[in-house]
Amino acid sequence: MTFAVVGSAPTGTMIDLGPVAAYVATPGADVNNGEVKGGLVVIHEIWGLVDHIKNVADRFAAEGYLVVAPDILSFTGVTPAVGLELQALVFSADEQTRTEAQPKLRERLAPSHDPEYAQWAVTALKSAVDYLETQPGVQRRIGVTGFCFGGSYSFALAAADPRVRAAVPFYGYPPETTSIETIGCPVLALYGDTDERLMESLPALTASMADSGVRFTAQTYENAGHAFFNDTNGITYSPDVAADAFARTLAFLHTNLSGS
Repeated sequence: MTFAVVGSAPTGTMIDLGPVAAYVATPGADVNNGEVKGGLVVIHEIWGLVDHIKNVADRFAAEGYLVVAPDILSFTGVTPAVGLELQALVFSADEQTRTEAQPKLRERLAPSHDPEYAQWAVTALKSAVDYLETQPGVQRRIGVTGFCFGGSYSFALAAADPRVRAAVPFYGYPPETTSIETIGCPVLALYGDTDERLMESLPALTASMADSGVRFTAQTYENAGHAFFNDTNGITYSPDVAADAFARTLAFLHTNLSGS
């Protein structure tokens, strides 16, 4: 498998999907004998469509997927530049800076908790599926993955769009507006066992998935916390866990998106 170098410049392009702008990463001609393995929607963290997420999209493109990463937080004013500023404050080495950042973080993210925003966001994400569905080689093989905020919206998109055939949320929980019973695809959810809030809610989520007949698998990693996949965050990043999670994601996508 291929990983982009941390901090490397993204190699894809930005496009206009109508309700939202998105980053597109395309497999090279030398990948998978030039054949597209399927389409993938990648949904960013609460920091927005920063270069880290674009690099993640590039990683999946290097594995043969046509990837679209929509920017669904600029709509609320959390542009990538604002997201990077917030992330730097929240993970500052200075404790006072981290403490003072919390009210600012809550204030900037407040619009994203509005139910009307959730409806808009799902519509915007479905426009990414619309785009992938029309691209050569995708052949209705469309999956979604996302991280934190994006992990939650991976559940939401899977519930809202039957064209999604596989969902891989990283440390996410379905938004309150999500109808779990409408998820028609298999779900692989990835968590760190020190992520207390999500660990506390996981048993109820697992039960709800079972009751709804969703093919749900939760992979929990020992001694890993929230945002273990983010290789730009020296505090949360866990290289071995991230590598295993990426390999599991690729295997899951291959299993569920193979064929037309």
